[in-house]
Amino acid sequence: MGISFDQRVSLPSDVLISNVQDESVILNLDSERYFGLDDVGTRFMTLLTTSATIQAAYEVLVEEYDVDAAVLRQDLSEMLEKLLEQGLVKVESD
Repeated sequence: MGISFDQRVSLPSDVLISNVQDESVILNLDSERYFGLDDVGTRFMTLLTTSATIQAAYEVLVEEYDVDAAVLRQDLSEMLEKLLEQGLVKVESD
């Protein structure tokens, strides 16, 4: 699947996120699939679900983390692919 960074990320209605300190668990209530996120993954997810686009989240993250921009873009894409495969997020265009 080709994810475009001009799309936005949201949670399906049957998905819950539970935060414990700096970590999170995302649970799909229908399929009972879940995904654990460490502190960095939690920050990624927070920005992805509250930003207007994936690109906007990416721009904040590239400023916050000491990481090569291409590596960050790849990491974000891979994380989104995994979450999409599990039905834990939706990616849509405006």
